[in-house]
Amino acid sequence: MAPLDSSYPTSVSDRSSGSARLGASLHVKGEITGNEDLTIDGSVEGLVHLEDRKLTIGASARLTADVIAREVVVYGNVKGNLRARDRIEIKKDGSVVGDLTTARIMIEDGAYFKGSIEIDKAGEASSSDTDLDKPAYTRASRATATTSAD
Repeated sequence: MAPLDSSYPTSVSDRSSGSARLGASLHVKGEITGNEDLTIDGSVEGLVHLEDRKLTIGASARLTADVIAREVVVYGNVKGNLRARDRIEIKKDGSVVGDLTTARIMIEDGAYFKGSIEIDKAGEASSSDTDLDKPAYTRASRATATTSAD
């Protein structure tokens, strides 16, 4: 039975376009998949797979996870690989230790990043899993950069 509030989504299609939040006191071990935007303020260990959605990693968030999404914005701490079809942003207090694969990247002054960046202009960041399993010297020619900003 749905609440009396008429703004409450009544069908699956209404809910699938919304957004969700994982609170600061929550800890998830395992895999998170879905079809809505997600903001994480707690901690996650495992895999976050939001193929066509936006993931925001809040300032209090701690992820030890690989991430696959359309867009990733990092305010907190991530240890793991980020793969975004559209873009990845690491904000000034954000920290990422892992490899990034995306079409667009933004790393603000003050952010910490250690790993490699692969610019995927074709937007194939989520479908090139087998290519990433190969050693770097055998991969197809793509723009690759490595940086560490302190």
